[in-house]
Amino acid sequence: MSFSHNRRIIFCNRYFYPDHSATSQMLSDLAFALADGKLDVHVVTSRQRYDDPSAELLAREKVAGVEVHRVPTTRFGRGRLVGRAVDYFSFYGAAIFALWRLLRPGDVLVAKTDPPLISVPAAWVAKWRGGHLVNWLQDLFPEVAIALGVRGFHGVLGRGLVRVRNGSLRQAAANVAIGERMREKLQGLGVPGEDIQVIHNWADGERIRPVAPDRNPLRAEWGLQDRFIVGYSGNLGRAHEFETLLEAARRLNGREDIVFLFIGDGPRRTEVEAAVQAQGLANVQFRPYQPREWLAESLSLPDLHLISLRPELEGFIVPSKFYGVAAAGRPTLFVGDTEGEIAQLLEEGDCGYAIPTGDGAGLASHIEALAADRKRCDEMGVNSRRFFEQRFDHPIAMRQWCEILGVAQGIEAEESGEEVASSSPSR
Repeated sequence: MSFSHNRRIIFCNRYFYPDHSATSQMLSDLAFALADGKLDVHVVTSRQRYDDPSAELLAREKVAGVEVHRVPTTRFGRGRLVGRAVDYFSFYGAAIFALWRLLRPGDVLVAKTDPPLISVPAAWVAKWRGGHLVNWLQDLFPEVAIALGVRGFHGVLGRGLVRVRNGSLRQAAANVAIGERMREKLQGLGVPGEDIQVIHNWADGERIRPVAPDRNPLRAEWGLQDRFIVGYSGNLGRAHEFETLLEAARRLNGREDIVFLFIGDGPRRTEVEAAVQAQGLANVQFRPYQPREWLAESLSLPDLHLISLRPELEGFIVPSKFYGVAAAGRPTLFVGDTEGEIAQLLEEGDCGYAIPTGDGAGLASHIEALAADRKRCDEMGVNSRRFFEQRFDHPIAMRQWCEILGVAQGIEAEESGEEVASSSPSR
């Protein structure tokens, strides 16, 4: 791909490397890859980590060719809604000032969605300074808050925020959605179809490869030899539904050969652990997030993965767990809207099944069937890795982003024999 090297690409997101939150990892992968392609890449971000608001990262540094500008913000953290809102507004103000100083006519400004509605001030700065705005939409806010029943977002406030946010989407040179259902939502909001591109989130297929059970040290370390492991990996968040998963575990509680394994953390982990204890589910285990260098072993440990999403959030969020699971070559059972994004991908790739929310009996039946038919389970795992390599591997997403950013700068992207490589620092 060829770019105009006198135009800069400036990303704006509250978290960046060395933070390990999901939005940070996606942004870090892309920024480092573009910088490795000799582009002039800048990131405006905070000095905090997602899981440590007291962290004090350097205000300015260059990491793997990326110029990082970390702005000061308040540090109330995620514990209380009011404190979180104050942190958001402090980042808005500091980021606007930093972007105003950085952005030059013709530069590309890529705004993610942390904090929510950052596309609005980003649109103002892009318009004032003559830059090109690209919105990278990891979710749609305030729709997510409204669907989750967060107080204050229904009625006049919610409608007003949607109207202001939609203005920033229509102003953009491009809006990048992370799924086809999200594209449909955006078109329903009046965003022209030609201004919407779909680039799925991704995983690094070099770092995450299938690890055979007999070669995975975590099986022996955690005492899971000869067990059929049903895994849930990642965030246990408010967007996820666990009642169906726990009902399936209750129905299979007498099966000593089947174990449910939760690896991760999140705002609902304590609630799920309490439910497991109250129901006496001896077949459910919990483990913390594993180090990044053990991600291949961690994701390969389950024979089968579970992913869930509350149906009312379909099109507003796409669970990014799927891409790492696919890279690890494991099948997925999705609990949620059976016509949703992940459900459609599982059908397309023949790498799993979708079960409606609330159908714990159906979920348990699918688990038992795959535990009994290891050949079919392994076949879907192979399909999963193949589907990943065809659609969701890191270099594929990098090429797609190069094309988007080339168009945003008014430059024709020219195909060459080179690929933008992953050049993330060792994490």
